[in-house]
Amino acid sequence: MEQYISTLAKTKLFSGIEEEEIAAMLSCLSAVTKTYAKGEYIFKRESRITSVAMLLEGVVHIQQEDYWGNLSILSEVSQGEIFGEVYACLGSEEMQNNAVAVKSSTVLFLDINRVLTICPSACDFHSRLIQNLLSIMAQKNLMLTRKITHMSRRTTREKLLSYLSEQSAKAGSEVFDIPFNRQQLADYLSVDRSAMSAELGRMRDEGILKFSRNHFELL
Repeated sequence: MEQYISTLAKTKLFSGIEEEEIAAMLSCLSAVTKTYAKGEYIFKRESRITSVAMLLEGVVHIQQEDYWGNLSILSEVSQGEIFGEVYACLGSEEMQNNAVAVKSSTVLFLDINRVLTICPSACDFHSRLIQNLLSIMAQKNLMLTRKITHMSRRTTREKLLSYLSEQSAKAGSEVFDIPFNRQQLADYLSVDRSAMSAELGRMRDEGILKFSRNHFELL
């Protein structure tokens, strides 16, 4: 666990908390780490969880799958980000999504009851931790609202332009990289991959954009 302390200090959840304080808090929060192979489930649909997870290494996708196996990527979890916090807080609510390791990943688990309850030893930075958690949850709510905005567009082209415009604004440049490959982008926008690829080709031919793999330039 010690090798991850400096990583934790750079995360949003532990923002404003010194490394030595983080080390002291981890035992208080019943922290444990686990490693998952590519394709392995970290959380599975219909399970109940009591811990908030933080990705220390690797990449994780939050996926939604219907009865027929149709897959939709809700979000990508990067190093230092948390996931599962909503269902951990609810406790008795079954998860509606899967959390899957896209590649070999190491995950830190924190007992949500320990996170939300200030212990008798009254850790000086525990209140800051709770504030950070609330801030992260608010930001995630905003991200889901943006995803709904993209998906509410009527056509594949409009969905692509909405998403790429957001990524350009986020990068502060008309040249940027997106975090998805073609299949992942299609799953994220809930469109057919072939139709999406064809639409990207048409927009390139029309001089709207340029792209190579996940690298884009808006013209």
